[in-house]
Amino acid sequence: MADTAPAPSARSMILPEAVTVFLVAGCALVLEIVAVRLIAPYVGVSLYSWTAIIATVLAGLSAGHWLGGRLADAPASRLGGRTAAMLAAGALFTLAIPLLLRLLAPRLLGTDLDVMLQVGLLSLLLFALPALFAGAVSPLATRAALARRPERPGPVLGAMYAAGALGSILGTLAGGFVFVPYLGSLRSVLAVAGILALLALFQLRRRPQSLLLALGLFVALGGSLGFVAWRWGALASPCLVESRHFCIRVDDALALTGRPSRLLVLDHLVHGINDRDDPTRLYSPYLAAIDARVRAAFGARPFDAFHLGGGSYTLPRAWQGRARRQLVVELDPAVTAVARRYLWFQPDARTVVIHDDGRRALRRLPPVMRFDVVVVDAFRDIAVPFHLLTREFFLEVRGRLRPGGMLLLNLVDRRQRPQLAAAVVRTLQEVFPQVESWLELEEAARLDGRVTWLLVAGTELADPGATLDHRLASGYAFRQLAIPLEGAPVLTDDRAPVEPLLAEVLRRPELAE
Repeated sequence: MADTAPAPSARSMILPEAVTVFLVAGCALVLEIVAVRLIAPYVGVSLYSWTAIIATVLAGLSAGHWLGGRLADAPASRLGGRTAAMLAAGALFTLAIPLLLRLLAPRLLGTDLDVMLQVGLLSLLLFALPALFAGAVSPLATRAALARRPERPGPVLGAMYAAGALGSILGTLAGGFVFVPYLGSLRSVLAVAGILALLALFQLRRRPQSLLLALGLFVALGGSLGFVAWRWGALASPCLVESRHFCIRVDDALALTGRPSRLLVLDHLVHGINDRDDPTRLYSPYLAAIDARVRAAFGARPFDAFHLGGGSYTLPRAWQGRARRQLVVELDPAVTAVARRYLWFQPDARTVVIHDDGRRALRRLPPVMRFDVVVVDAFRDIAVPFHLLTREFFLEVRGRLRPGGMLLLNLVDRRQRPQLAAAVVRTLQEVFPQVESWLELEEAARLDGRVTWLLVAGTELADPGATLDHRLASGYAFRQLAIPLEGAPVLTDDRAPVEPLLAEVLRRPELAE
């Protein structure tokens, strides 16, 4: 009796299509996570950049599903070739992202369009087409799987939907926990393009001539794109270090300061400038304002300081030798490592660094630990962690302050009608009996424009007068001004509309500069 080969199982019959859908869905979500890191050096990371990227990828996937459905209305023999074409197009447009970013971002961001529109257009131009071609694969693969198992359409559809959902979950986790931290954004893009290209070739595995032709086209087109991107410098990362949180750069600041110094850039914003030979030189007006207000309160007396946000570590470095104790909470260990290696920050026995979210770190301190000064310097331009501006957070800070202690935080907003600063002052007044708002003298004299406010709050603040003169130490002086609070909301953990309150700054290019 002749041997008969066992019939393939139902799972194995649709396995190639399910794996394809799983991997493509994962690639789309990896690209979505990586997209925010790619554009961060140009537009920062904020609610608006995340919103624009997510909306673009979802729109591209939706359009791709529609296109794939149209293409899937064909004989089963043609489905593999059409799937391969969509995968190949997705791979090539993904490979083109670094080059397009290099060409488009400087031109688009140099226009008079408001910041939100700039972010939206940049996201659309870079990521819509890769998402579209990725979205087209699922209907084609599902149609091919149904052709293999026409008698069981329900289980086939369920398996394909499950494969796509699981791929999306894995892609989200892999993008945030593996690709960006270990490969960086540019290599992650190249990896996604490579996976899509391999899947395209896999679709043609039973067609040797088509496989060889596709391989030749990939080599020619991909090589050409890679060569042009290399010549334009698009494959070089703009980051000195690309961490889980930031694109970190360090640039020489001698031309700005006239002294040996370096500046730290997190994503697209200069975070601080450190002087090599004199740590007490403060080139940023808001840091000079914090130092002036602390000097007015404590004079030569030592104090205990809690810094929420390390960044360039300019202020902790300047206060070494003056502060009795400093506790610095920095979210990103890579930022601390860069500050130690390039910005001359060396913690001493009285300066302790913790890597954690600032609010969580504050809550986890021993109950008896109190401070004279709490500095909140964790805001990066339009990227404002809302949970550090709420009434609940300020109550936690008040519980950590000694009598006569003070909270100091800086905010970017308008000179006239600063809506976010007004909301923060209103919220601080819910918690502290005394609240001050300060501007550097030149900024205070402006009719309007973008400025940096220093807000100070406490329960027993000594009156410093209307002006803080810090010109001998930094060249700056500061004026205390009242911010109109009419209509300003109280910010809470439940509702803190930070971005809408900054919308006017973002919509007007002359304010967003």
